[in-house]
Amino acid sequence: MQIKDALGRYGEAVAARCLTDSGHRLIETNWRCDRGEIDIIAADGRTLVICEVKTRTSLAFGEPAEAVDGTKARRLRLLATRWLAEHPGGWDSVRFDVVSVLRRADGPARVRHLRAAF
Repeated sequence: MQIKDALGRYGEAVAARCLTDSGHRLIETNWRCDRGEIDIIAADGRTLVICEVKTRTSLAFGEPAEAVDGTKARRLRLLATRWLAEHPGGWDSVRFDVVSVLRRADGPARVRHLRAAF
């Protein structure tokens, strides 16, 4: 496993813990299809949450969440549509969140959960 992949897995584990600690129910992680991947799919009550996780080790290139641009948001919307087609359910709404994880060498990770990020 490459360092980048290990960092991503670390961030996704931290994000999953953050979401469950705040009352979300995890439905699926790392869901893949031929068009891409959704990091975390969760439920917040009757709201389906599509969650993108971004992890970095420094702020040299900005906050991790800043890496989620319009192109990434459009892709996640497309992937959410695909997931919903394969998993019909009675969701009241769909929300797109971003969990930003900054892994620090000198202490615990800094985690920011951005609800309805786009």
